[in-house]
Amino acid sequence: MTNEKKREEQAARLEQASPQDNIKEALNEFGSEIAISFSGAEDVLLIEYAQQSGVPFRVFSLDTGRLHPETYQLFAAVEKHYGIRIEYCFPEAIDVEALVHEKGMFSFFEDGHQECCGVRKVAPLRKKLSSLKAWVTGQRKDQSPGTRTAVPVVQIDPAFTGVNSGELIKWNPLTNMSSEDVWMTIRALGVPYNSLHEKGFVSIGCEPCTRPVLPGQHEREGRWWWEEASQKECGLHKGNIEK
Repeated sequence: MTNEKKREEQAARLEQASPQDNIKEALNEFGSEIAISFSGAEDVLLIEYAQQSGVPFRVFSLDTGRLHPETYQLFAAVEKHYGIRIEYCFPEAIDVEALVHEKGMFSFFEDGHQECCGVRKVAPLRKKLSSLKAWVTGQRKDQSPGTRTAVPVVQIDPAFTGVNSGELIKWNPLTNMSSEDVWMTIRALGVPYNSLHEKGFVSIGCEPCTRPVLPGQHEREGRWWWEEASQKECGLHKGNIEK
Protein backbone atom coordinates (compact mmCIF):
# COMPACT_ATOMS: atom_id res chain seq x y z
CA MET A 1 0.00 0.00 0.00
CA THR A 2 1.34 3.42 -0.92
CA ASN A 3 1.68 6.04 1.78
CA GLU A 4 -0.84 8.21 -0.06
CA LYS A 5 -3.40 5.41 0.00
CA LYS A 6 -2.62 4.77 3.66
CA ARG A 7 -3.31 8.40 4.55
CA GLU A 8 -6.51 8.45 2.52
CA GLU A 9 -7.79 5.42 4.40
CA GLN A 10 -6.68 6.91 7.70
CA ALA A 11 -8.50 10.15 6.90
CA ALA A 12 -11.67 8.21 6.04
CA ARG A 13 -11.44 6.26 9.29
CA LEU A 14 -10.96 9.41 11.35
CA GLU A 15 -13.53 11.56 9.53
CA GLN A 16 -16.15 10.95 12.20
CA ALA A 17 -13.73 10.77 15.13
CA SER A 18 -13.50 13.57 17.69
CA PRO A 19 -10.81 16.25 17.36
CA GLN A 20 -9.38 14.96 20.64
CA ASP A 21 -8.97 11.45 19.21
CA ASN A 22 -7.51 12.82 15.99
CA ILE A 23 -4.83 14.88 17.67
CA LYS A 24 -3.98 12.07 20.09
CA GLU A 25 -3.46 9.69 17.17
CA ALA A 26 -1.21 12.23 15.48
CA LEU A 27 0.91 12.78 18.58
CA ASN A 28 1.19 9.08 19.31
CA GLU A 29 2.26 8.29 15.76
CA PHE A 30 4.96 10.94 15.39
CA GLY A 31 6.12 11.78 18.92
CA SER A 32 8.75 14.53 19.00
CA GLU A 33 8.81 14.74 15.19
CA ILE A 34 5.43 16.47 14.99
CA ALA A 35 4.56 20.00 16.13
CA ILE A 36 1.42 22.09 16.43
CA SER A 37 1.28 25.28 14.38
CA PHE A 38 -0.34 28.01 16.51
CA SER A 39 -1.32 31.31 14.90
CA GLY A 40 -2.58 33.13 17.97
CA ALA A 41 -6.26 32.78 17.06
CA GLU A 42 -8.93 30.19 17.83
CA ASP A 43 -6.50 27.41 16.93
CA VAL A 44 -5.52 27.62 20.60
CA LEU A 45 -7.97 24.72 20.87
CA LEU A 46 -5.29 22.49 19.33
CA ILE A 47 -3.11 23.10 22.37
CA GLU A 48 -6.01 22.43 24.73
CA TYR A 49 -6.75 19.08 23.08
CA ALA A 50 -3.06 18.17 22.97
CA GLN A 51 -2.76 18.76 26.70
CA GLN A 52 -5.90 16.72 27.33
CA SER A 53 -4.30 13.80 25.46
CA GLY A 54 -1.58 13.40 28.08
CA VAL A 55 0.96 12.89 25.27
CA PRO A 56 4.00 15.23 25.13
CA PHE A 57 3.68 17.82 22.39
CA ARG A 58 5.50 20.73 20.75
CA VAL A 59 4.05 24.06 19.61
CA PHE A 60 5.53 26.58 17.17
CA SER A 61 4.40 29.99 15.97
CA LEU A 62 5.45 32.24 13.13
CA ASP A 63 6.41 35.68 14.41
CA THR A 64 6.30 37.86 11.32
CA GLY A 65 7.26 40.99 13.24
CA ARG A 66 3.92 42.56 12.31
CA LEU A 67 1.47 40.83 14.63
CA HIS A 68 -1.00 42.65 16.86
CA PRO A 69 0.09 43.40 20.45
CA GLU A 70 -2.91 41.32 21.55
CA THR A 71 -1.49 38.29 19.74
CA TYR A 72 1.84 38.57 21.54
CA GLN A 73 -0.07 38.88 24.80
CA LEU A 74 -1.95 35.68 23.97
CA PHE A 75 1.30 33.84 23.27
CA ALA A 76 2.49 34.72 26.78
CA ALA A 77 -0.85 33.76 28.34
CA VAL A 78 -0.87 30.40 26.54
CA GLU A 79 2.66 29.59 27.66
CA LYS A 80 1.74 30.33 31.26
CA HIS A 81 -1.64 28.54 31.16
CA TYR A 82 -0.27 25.31 29.68
CA GLY A 83 3.22 25.43 31.15
CA ILE A 84 4.88 25.25 27.73
CA ARG A 85 7.41 27.15 25.67
CA ILE A 86 6.34 28.05 22.14
CA GLU A 87 9.02 27.62 19.48
CA TYR A 88 9.01 30.97 17.68
CA CYS A 89 10.05 31.11 14.04
CA PHE A 90 11.31 34.39 12.58
CA PRO A 91 11.89 35.58 9.02
CA GLU A 92 15.43 36.17 7.82
CA ALA A 93 16.27 39.79 8.62
CA ILE A 94 18.20 40.24 5.37
CA ASP A 95 15.16 39.18 3.31
CA VAL A 96 12.79 41.49 5.19
CA GLU A 97 15.26 44.34 4.85
CA ALA A 98 15.60 43.80 1.11
CA LEU A 99 11.82 43.74 0.56
CA VAL A 100 11.17 46.86 2.63
CA HIS A 101 14.13 48.71 1.10
CA GLU A 102 12.90 47.98 -2.42
CA LYS A 103 9.15 48.35 -2.01
CA GLY A 104 8.40 50.01 1.33
CA MET A 105 6.45 48.80 4.35
CA PHE A 106 3.07 48.36 2.67
CA SER A 107 3.81 47.03 -0.83
CA PHE A 108 1.18 44.30 -0.40
CA PHE A 109 -1.66 46.80 -0.85
CA GLU A 110 -0.48 47.29 -4.44
CA ASP A 111 1.33 44.05 -5.30
CA GLY A 112 -0.78 41.56 -3.36
CA HIS A 113 0.11 39.82 -0.12
CA GLN A 114 1.95 36.80 -1.50
CA GLU A 115 5.41 38.38 -1.69
CA CYS A 116 5.37 39.72 1.85
CA CYS A 117 3.86 36.51 3.21
CA GLY A 118 6.50 34.58 1.32
CA VAL A 119 9.27 36.37 3.18
CA ARG A 120 7.67 36.71 6.60
CA LYS A 121 5.67 33.47 6.84
CA VAL A 122 6.26 30.88 4.13
CA ALA A 123 10.07 30.83 4.21
CA PRO A 124 10.25 30.51 8.04
CA LEU A 125 7.55 27.83 7.93
CA ARG A 126 9.40 25.86 5.24
CA LYS A 127 12.55 25.97 7.37
CA LYS A 128 10.68 24.75 10.44
CA LEU A 129 8.85 21.97 8.62
CA SER A 130 12.11 20.70 7.14
CA SER A 131 13.00 19.53 10.66
CA LEU A 132 9.72 17.63 11.16
CA LYS A 133 7.89 14.59 9.82
CA ALA A 134 4.41 15.98 10.49
CA TRP A 135 2.60 19.11 11.63
CA VAL A 136 -0.79 19.96 13.09
CA THR A 137 -2.88 22.88 11.81
CA GLY A 138 -6.10 24.53 12.91
CA GLN A 139 -7.69 24.50 9.45
CA ARG A 140 -11.47 24.04 9.36
CA LYS A 141 -13.77 23.47 6.41
CA ASP A 142 -15.96 26.43 7.32
CA GLN A 143 -13.09 28.94 7.41
CA SER A 144 -12.82 29.60 3.69
CA PRO A 145 -15.51 28.42 1.24
CA GLY A 146 -13.17 28.99 -1.68
CA THR A 147 -10.19 26.95 -0.45
CA ARG A 148 -10.87 24.81 2.63
CA THR A 149 -14.15 22.95 2.11
CA ALA A 150 -12.39 19.66 1.34
CA VAL A 151 -9.67 19.72 4.02
CA PRO A 152 -9.21 16.13 5.31
CA VAL A 153 -8.29 15.12 8.84
CA VAL A 154 -4.89 13.90 7.64
CA GLN A 155 -3.06 14.14 4.34
CA ILE A 156 0.35 14.18 2.71
CA ASP A 157 1.19 17.87 2.58
CA PRO A 158 0.85 19.03 -1.04
CA ALA A 159 3.01 22.12 -0.59
CA PHE A 160 5.87 21.37 1.84
CA THR A 161 8.38 18.62 2.60
CA GLY A 162 9.74 17.40 5.90
CA VAL A 163 13.01 15.91 7.16
CA ASN A 164 15.52 15.20 4.39
CA SER A 165 13.03 16.57 1.85
CA GLY A 166 10.77 13.61 2.54
CA GLU A 167 7.00 13.44 2.69
CA LEU A 168 5.42 15.65 5.32
CA ILE A 169 2.17 14.57 6.96
CA LYS A 170 -0.33 17.31 7.68
CA TRP A 171 -2.97 16.85 10.36
CA ASN A 172 -6.12 19.00 10.55
CA PRO A 173 -7.93 17.73 13.68
CA LEU A 174 -10.44 20.61 13.79
CA THR A 175 -11.51 20.34 10.16
CA ASN A 176 -15.08 19.23 10.90
CA MET A 177 -15.68 21.68 13.74
CA SER A 178 -17.72 24.80 13.04
CA SER A 179 -16.81 28.21 14.38
CA GLU A 180 -19.74 27.87 16.77
CA ASP A 181 -18.39 24.53 18.02
CA VAL A 182 -14.95 26.02 18.57
CA TRP A 183 -16.21 28.97 20.56
CA MET A 184 -18.61 26.94 22.67
CA THR A 185 -15.65 24.76 23.64
CA ILE A 186 -13.30 27.67 24.33
CA ARG A 187 -15.85 29.31 26.62
CA ALA A 188 -16.83 26.07 28.35
CA LEU A 189 -13.23 25.09 29.13
CA GLY A 190 -11.93 28.55 29.98
CA VAL A 191 -9.27 28.38 27.26
CA PRO A 192 -7.17 31.56 26.78
CA TYR A 193 -8.13 33.47 23.64
CA ASN A 194 -7.06 36.54 21.70
CA SER A 195 -8.81 39.65 23.00
CA LEU A 196 -9.14 40.87 19.39
CA HIS A 197 -12.04 38.43 19.08
CA GLU A 198 -13.97 40.72 21.41
CA LYS A 199 -13.46 43.59 18.96
CA GLY A 200 -14.98 41.93 15.89
CA PHE A 201 -11.87 40.14 14.64
CA VAL A 202 -12.57 36.54 13.62
CA SER A 203 -9.66 35.50 11.39
CA ILE A 204 -6.47 36.98 12.83
CA GLY A 205 -3.17 37.44 11.01
CA CYS A 206 -0.72 40.32 10.71
CA GLU A 207 -1.91 43.73 11.91
CA PRO A 208 -1.90 45.57 8.52
CA CYS A 209 -3.76 42.73 6.78
CA THR A 210 -6.47 41.95 9.33
CA ARG A 211 -9.61 43.87 10.19
CA PRO A 212 -12.89 43.24 12.02
CA VAL A 213 -15.84 41.88 10.10
CA LEU A 214 -19.43 43.01 10.26
CA PRO A 215 -22.34 40.78 11.31
CA GLY A 216 -23.16 38.47 8.42
CA GLN A 217 -19.75 38.79 6.78
CA HIS A 218 -17.62 35.68 6.40
CA GLU A 219 -14.49 35.61 8.56
CA ARG A 220 -12.11 35.60 5.58
CA GLU A 221 -13.52 38.97 4.51
CA GLY A 222 -11.39 40.38 7.32
CA ARG A 223 -8.18 39.20 5.62
CA TRP A 224 -6.56 40.86 2.58
CA TRP A 225 -9.90 42.53 1.80
CA TRP A 226 -8.46 44.35 -1.21
CA GLU A 227 -7.88 41.07 -3.09
CA GLU A 228 -10.01 38.52 -4.95
CA ALA A 229 -12.11 36.72 -2.35
CA SER A 230 -11.76 33.08 -3.42
CA GLN A 231 -7.95 32.87 -3.22
CA LYS A 232 -7.30 34.00 0.36
CA GLU A 233 -4.44 31.75 1.39
CA CYS A 234 -1.15 33.28 2.51
CA GLY A 235 0.93 30.39 1.22
CA LEU A 236 0.96 28.25 4.37
CA HIS A 237 -1.94 26.25 2.95
CA LYS A 238 -1.50 27.02 -0.75
CA GLY A 239 -2.12 23.35 -1.54
CA ASN A 240 -5.80 24.07 -0.87
CA ILE A 241 -6.07 26.25 -3.97
CA GLU A 242 -7.06 24.11 -6.93
CA LYS A 243 -5.08 24.77 -10.05
